[in-house]
Amino acid sequence: MSLYLGCPVWSFKGWVGNFYPKGTKSTDFLREYARRLTTIEGNTTFYAVPAPKTIEAWAEQTPETFRFCPKIPKAISHNGKLADYADRARQFVEIMRPLASRLGPMFLQLPPSYSPKLIDDLTAFLDTFPTDVRLGVEVRHLDWFEEPHRAILNKLLADHNMARVVIDTRPIRDLAGDESIKGSSYESLLEARERKPNVPVFEEQTTDFTFLRFIGHPQMEQNHVWVEEWVNRITDQLSAGTDAFVFCHSPDNMLAPSICREIHQRISSRIQIPPLPWDEIRSDVFEQGKLF
Repeated sequence: MSLYLGCPVWSFKGWVGNFYPKGTKSTDFLREYARRLTTIEGNTTFYAVPAPKTIEAWAEQTPETFRFCPKIPKAISHNGKLADYADRARQFVEIMRPLASRLGPMFLQLPPSYSPKLIDDLTAFLDTFPTDVRLGVEVRHLDWFEEPHRAILNKLLADHNMARVVIDTRPIRDLAGDESIKGSSYESLLEARERKPNVPVFEEQTTDFTFLRFIGHPQMEQNHVWVEEWVNRITDQLSAGTDAFVFCHSPDNMLAPSICREIHQRISSRIQIPPLPWDEIRSDVFEQGKLF
């Protein structure tokens, strides 16, 4: 079992002088990021497919233990029926293969309009996805969370050894309408879920790895109850031999690294796991409890 912790981005200037050393140049952001955390939710690939030289540079700047989790491009996932773009999805996988051991689970995020009525299309797409590459699937149409659709999707993913991505927005529920999330994907997601507020955050286990997207509150103390809940779940999963990929977000990105570290410290106090790389580097910038 392995625990991988990361954020949705590495290129964020607001981390210079706190998460990154003072004076860090943008060309060194990924290198410094990988010296602290162990995975990245590859949102950049959602908007553009990287050039081979870019992928080569990513590998050169990260240790072999680091994992990239590229998001399937929007041109595939948000452009109608998935089966029509199965060939392009396989091409995308081949483009990312040079990451080799650094290639973690890929991530297919479906739009809110993609409903259970398209289950046959999703099945056809997953049938053609390379079996040697891990994949997590995130659905957003609310009917996927209701029976029988929930069970049908879970079985489909289990049959393909794929994960059902879990996204937890509970920490920022009280930010609905707040300027800090205005215009963001979090705002639209919250609006959809608030229309049906009893939709639970399910602990979906359909394969041998967990893929969690935790959307944290910008004030750390507001996250503690939810962090503790996930620490309990992830500790149990790791103890059972399951890998866990945990991606911590916050509306302005500032607090995301600290949430990662908080989760790691709580889990490591319960079971034996490798130290976070961040804990093994000396820094005159970081002090526990004073990062942001």
